[in-house]
Amino acid sequence: MSKGIVAKRYAVALFQLAKEQHALDQFEGELRTVKQVFAENEDFLTVLSNPKLSIDRKKLIVKEAFTSFSQTTLNTLCLLLDRHREELILDVADEFIELANNERGIAEAKVFSIRPLSEDEKAGLSSVFAAKVGKASLKIENVVDKSLIGGVKLRIGNQIFDGSVKGKLERLERELIAKR
Repeated sequence: MSKGIVAKRYAVALFQLAKEQHALDQFEGELRTVKQVFAENEDFLTVLSNPKLSIDRKKLIVKEAFTSFSQTTLNTLCLLLDRHREELILDVADEFIELANNERGIAEAKVFSIRPLSEDEKAGLSSVFAAKVGKASLKIENVVDKSLIGGVKLRIGNQIFDGSVKGKLERLERELIAKR
């Protein structure tokens, strides 16, 4: 069975528990923290994947790292360790966040701009582009990219909306080359 399918099964189970316990926001926040910890500490997964460490020691490391987490989230992480599926932790978190977003009608968007966007600009982009992708709103992560020259570029799932000056210049260049 592929990693994606297995991760989705764990995520769906955790999602169902979160809905039953009315703790969807809490579990999502905890899993976002897990993603952040793994992103900031690249060696964390390496340590958890080390076959020389006992499973009990790995569980202790996870429980110490995430002491404020709900018991359900901790149990899920420990279950993944018990089954030697530590490499799926980030995939499970991603799948869970996607399920939670779908439940709320939200899509995650990465917005690339020349400067940090104001909250009003983010809200405007959210209202315009959420309708284009069939969602109620967008959860926007703003990434400053000085190479864009001006304008913005949005990535929502696997869709890209490029309204940047750099993108327009590249499209113009392709058109001119094609007409030769």
